[in-house]
Amino acid sequence: MPEVDGKPKDRSKRILTGAQAIVEATEQAMERHPEVFLLGEGAQDPKGIFGTTTGLLERFGPQRVMEMPLAENAFTGMAIGAALMGQRPLVVHQRVEFSLLAMEQLLNNAAKMHYVSGGKHRVPLVIRVVVGRGWGQGPAHSQSLESLFSAVPGLKVVLPSNAADLKGLLLGAIEDDNPVVFIEHRWTHYATGHVPPGYAPLPLDGPRRLREGGDVTVVASSYMTLEALQAANALANQGIGVDLFDLRVARPLQLAEILASVARTGRLLTVDLGSSSFGLGAEIVARAASETFDSLKAAPRRLGLPDHPTPSSRALAEVFYIRSPQIGAAICDLVGAKPELRGQLEEELQAGRDDLPLDIPHPSFKGPF
Repeated sequence: MPEVDGKPKDRSKRILTGAQAIVEATEQAMERHPEVFLLGEGAQDPKGIFGTTTGLLERFGPQRVMEMPLAENAFTGMAIGAALMGQRPLVVHQRVEFSLLAMEQLLNNAAKMHYVSGGKHRVPLVIRVVVGRGWGQGPAHSQSLESLFSAVPGLKVVLPSNAADLKGLLLGAIEDDNPVVFIEHRWTHYATGHVPPGYAPLPLDGPRRLREGGDVTVVASSYMTLEALQAANALANQGIGVDLFDLRVARPLQLAEILASVARTGRLLTVDLGSSSFGLGAEIVARAASETFDSLKAAPRRLGLPDHPTPSSRALAEVFYIRSPQIGAAICDLVGAKPELRGQLEEELQAGRDDLPLDIPHPSFKGPF
């Protein structure tokens, strides 16, 4: 995977994978805060939940790295209770679908406790959930449900796209006194990038501009930011300037910088990790239409997964997932590019993907799921 800024790697920089960045963040937080502990199904597994908990059991022992049974509602509730008593639990669900069994705990207890207690209680809890495709896992193990969590007042929702943010935002989430749902696309675990070595929590403060451009504003999140960046880099070579934002934090949703960009470019494309219907992009487009309507030069567009359960077969997945060629084509349509340029761009972006996996995991991934 490329650096998120799209520039060649500086070999003098400290380069980690996203999974290594998560391990380092967890390790540093546990060293600094004795009240931080980790629990989840597979927490003690040698494979380390896609490599994101590797070595933690050996370092901190079973009292702080706790293996859980198949009882998501129970151990999530246990973590909420621990947080209320002053601990800072870090719960890991290997699939976002596993967290659905604990939604009553998350939505009615963790998210509302501070409010219903008049500010007396706080729930400093982090729920790590893994999303993303791989091994044809289909409808029940490949969903992206960030919109579901983002609709709940009292939760914070974070969607990192790169190694530096996977570390920094995880540290910021652990330091936060609110319950935070930390959503990791499993392909970002393999994305490499420069990661500062120290303990440096990042504030959960919203979007970051990755590229500057004057023709169109593009907002993406999590892994889709990497796809959008590939398209933006190719478009720049054709003289089309993309103002590209990595959303990073879905709740609280801070759009001031994005709306200022839309007012300047007059065009907006959102790229959802999950479904475009009822998605994060829908909210962003609604806000843009409401607050920058007079500046719009074209109707805003949304890209996202179709309104259909995730297919298991590779043939169906080929047309299910959004990738850089579709993003590039949508931008060309928005700016009124000539059809031949659109076709050339799609060809170029597709050629760069021919040897990349679509619905299989990264070659270094060895299971267990």
